[in-house]
Amino acid sequence: MKHIIESQQFNQKLINEIFSIADKLENKTDNSCKGKIMVSLFYEPSTRTRFSFESAMLRLGGSVITTENAKEFSSAAKGETIEDSIRVINNYADVIILRHFEEGASQKAAAVSKIPVINAGDGVGQHPTQALLDLYTIKRELKKINGIKIALVGDLKNGRTIRSLAYLLGKYKNVKIYFVSPKDLRVGEDIKKYLNRHNTYYKEIEDLKSIIKEIDVLYQTRIQKERFKTEKEYKKFKGCYKIDLTLVKQMKPKSIIMHPLPRVDEILPEVDNSPKAVYFKQTHYGLFIRMALLKMILKN
Repeated sequence: MKHIIESQQFNQKLINEIFSIADKLENKTDNSCKGKIMVSLFYEPSTRTRFSFESAMLRLGGSVITTENAKEFSSAAKGETIEDSIRVINNYADVIILRHFEEGASQKAAAVSKIPVINAGDGVGQHPTQALLDLYTIKRELKKINGIKIALVGDLKNGRTIRSLAYLLGKYKNVKIYFVSPKDLRVGEDIKKYLNRHNTYYKEIEDLKSIIKEIDVLYQTRIQKERFKTEKEYKKFKGCYKIDLTLVKQMKPKSIIMHPLPRVDEILPEVDNSPKAVYFKQTHYGLFIRMALLKMILKN
């Protein structure tokens, strides 16, 4: 595991190893990355991913150098290619955390990098470390992954988090996935072909209420304004799914509500105090997962 680029590179054995290390790192620090330097290279805005990676590295005894808007505040503004930027950064660090607006940017970076590159989200492509922390959240909260019923809700066409999570869910047994979205925002064919190859049940629907009583996990995502070409197109879908307490009360007693965040208006604040709402715990679990990944990828 030199680079972390996509969810498909993880099998159950590796996932279990990551989860085991994450469990041991909860609320702890160590010096396994002492003397190592991490670069946070973010071409798109981020709060959780950037801060959790930087916090993870510091908790492991390492150091961090960062730019939060590399599109404007790096040589990219002068026309430098991602490949050239990565070649240069190789001289200064031991691992690169890359968030980019272009799908496939992490693969381009990994192709020329001698040090590990971790994909922290690339356009509408993938976000593998988010998928791992999402899966870890499910395991921690429900005590299982096999056999769950999960609804992935919202902008499934542009949502890199649901793409990455779906790839991981396809590695487990008897999982049922409900893709809940407007017709124009349905999940890509590549995901459906992957799930078909892995004999994973999925169903595309528009009505969330029709399956709300069945699911163990409600994974809500926002309608991503930045992915639409016009304001008019965005407003066509904005607010198409909203989670309120009335809907939450119809869910199974032990079910959970997740969200990769940030949210806009798709989960009402009144839901936050429900024991089913685990989206802020999700961000906490993400710290342990990213500590585990850095510890593993930098162990040599």
